[in-house]
Amino acid sequence: MVAVVLLVTSSGGSGALAGVLGACITAPHLLGPFVARPLDLARDGRKVIAAACLLYATALTAGVLTYGHAPAVLTGLLLAAAGTCGPLLTGGISSRLPAIVGPRPRLRAQRRAQGWDVATYGIGGTVGPSLVAALSGWVSPTAAALALAVGAAAAAGGILLLPFTAPSHGGDRSAILRPGATLALIARTGPLRRTVYLTMIVALSVATLPITAVHMTKILGIEPATAAVLTAAYGLGNLTGSIGVMVFPLTGDPDRLMRRLALGVVAGLLTVTASPAFAVTASAYALTGILNAFFFASTLAARTEYAPSGARSQVFIWVAALKITSGSAGTALAGSLTGVTVRLPLVAGLLAVSAAVVVATVETRLTRADEKRP
Repeated sequence: MVAVVLLVTSSGGSGALAGVLGACITAPHLLGPFVARPLDLARDGRKVIAAACLLYATALTAGVLTYGHAPAVLTGLLLAAAGTCGPLLTGGISSRLPAIVGPRPRLRAQRRAQGWDVATYGIGGTVGPSLVAALSGWVSPTAAALALAVGAAAAAGGILLLPFTAPSHGGDRSAILRPGATLALIARTGPLRRTVYLTMIVALSVATLPITAVHMTKILGIEPATAAVLTAAYGLGNLTGSIGVMVFPLTGDPDRLMRRLALGVVAGLLTVTASPAFAVTASAYALTGILNAFFFASTLAARTEYAPSGARSQVFIWVAALKITSGSAGTALAGSLTGVTVRLPLVAGLLAVSAAVVVATVETRLTRADEKRP
């Protein structure tokens, strides 16, 4: 999305057009659950993800090269085609984790592998924009976007090197749930339901941080450009947290871990809100990034352990799609609330996460009480 926005703005395009074309990359992630079923149906899911990588690379290349030489609508459609493949490149790859770890892994090994998975998101989220910024400055935004397309194409080969997993349907494709049925399964399965709404609300809350960083420079009395330092501190914290999960794998029940670590994110947001000076704010951003990485690892553990084998890919992608959508909503919310007061998005976020944890805790206790009844 950064590459697309730079491509438009550097050529004199309007901010509105840059926003619309950027949204063409992210918005189609909501369609992820509807493209996920072929992953569960396929005899070899690796080929589905590899094909998605190649289609992503092709559509992104075509979209970038047509910009300025064809109607913007065509460029938008091509970028949307790339965005539709996005969920298979995120949640789809994460769903292969059990096959990589092995059929009967020790819990510690499985959790460490989930830490590695979290790290790939952290590294990608840090290296990707940095690469785009560097290539845009040295060559052009077009070259930066094309480099990303080459990376996606190369990833197709890497996907095929992952261990093969026999299809969970055992030849009976009718056993694979459809997207609506998968969502209904998530809604009626307590741990999966809690995974979804905790993931969504935490994503919405932390998505306010980059927008808030820009406006907090005013009340901290520093240059607006320093907001990049705060955002980088969050990214570095997220990457540090990912490494922490690898070195010290999470232990315990994922359902409980999610609630506790979501409260950790609340503590980080509260620290950002109350910080009186730039150094404290930067540290608070880094702390929130660390805690969010641990929370993300707990949601991966929950998806792995609570999703039925016949719908695991769809569950992973449903959660990933809803997370990205919720993050986009958080960015929009922050943009509107900062007009009222700078810290309002942070306060709204930490209150929302706290409320979600309370609901999840009450729900869990009621379920346990029902199970104990004769």
